Amino acid sequence: MDKNRDADGGDQTPFSDWSRAVLHVDMDAFYVNVHIMDHPEDAGRPLVVGGKPNERGVVASASYEARQVGIRSAMPTSSAARLCPNLKIVPANWERIQECSHQVMEILAEYGPLEQISVDEAYIDLSEWPDPETAAVRIWAEVRERSQLPCSVGLASSKLVAKVASDHDKPEGCTLIPPGGEAEFLAPLPTRVIWGIGPRTAEQLAGLDINTCGQLAAAKIESLRAVFGSQAESLKRRARGVDSREVQTVRGMARSISQEWTFQHDVADPELLIARMEKMSNRVARSLRKRNLIAYTIRVKFRWDDFTTFTRQRTVEVGTDDANVIFQHATAIWEENWPQGKRMRLIGVGVSKLEKPASRQLEFDF
Repeated sequence: MDKNRDADGGDQTPFSDWSRAVLHVDMDAFYVNVHIMDHPEDAGRPLVVGGKPNERGVVASASYEARQVGIRSAMPTSSAARLCPNLKIVPANWERIQECSHQVMEILAEYGPLEQISVDEAYIDLSEWPDPETAAVRIWAEVRERSQLPCSVGLASSKLVAKVASDHDKPEGCTLIPPGGEAEFLAPLPTRVIWGIGPRTAEQLAGLDINTCGQLAAAKIESLRAVFGSQAESLKRRARGVDSREVQTVRGMARSISQEWTFQHDVADPELLIARMEKMSNRVARSLRKRNLIAYTIRVKFRWDDFTTFTRQRTVEVGTDDANVIFQHATAIWEENWPQGKRMRLIGVGVSKLEKPASRQLEFDF
């Protein structure tokens, strides 16, 4: 049924017949965790990101500690403050939120066609992977490792079930629903979990004594038609997890490709920083080759321990997708701009000014 696995893969018995595999990734309390990444002293306390209580502000995101006392998104912050007198309210740092979102989406795009739903939510088509469950667990762990931000994921044969699965064991859940297990997974859950069923539809279903997905899947079609007309068949299909919607990717040439790494503790070790740049250069080069692109500008992003952030770049005469070339230029940029011993919070390697190569030169091994 649903399997929650450790990052090392845990139960490695593969599910069968993954002719279609969709992963839904949902970042946990995203705005709050972006704030905590920059302000670790606020971890573990009731916290919301939102507007000021005296200015009719609303809660945009709540920590799980705040949720435990009943605070929810879209609640007026004045009401949240009354529920929790020791609540800390901070404004949204939209620049950092967008920056972290971009980093997460870059990671996800390495694994398959990506449909970004919002700054903190996306679907990935893993149908081409020989073992989608292993890929799902790897993505779950890698997002946390590389972005320092937690997420929950759900893998299923449809977008509908994948989204329900990602919400099934929050926070930091990894729920995998095998092909053929969709209806059984949904059966005990309330009808509201189904895409397209809002409060009004749920109320009408409750009037027919239908409160769970299993009850809806088993309901007589005539009874449903009397209330929902032509939508009756669709409701029953969705209650069984049947959903033919495809992962919709927005295609077009990328304007830039980048990798970033936020360290859990500020780093001043040059060997560690260089090793991280090499790994990021390799990833950037793979992304270029995957897209059949070459880059003419290579850049390095710096963030010091006091959160000062800036980018430096250089342009090359011959476009490249070679990891060694990218790494050599990135290292040179870093050496020119890193005062020895300066502690770094984040480092990034990226490329821009991208083009399709007119032709590829043959490479020979001697």
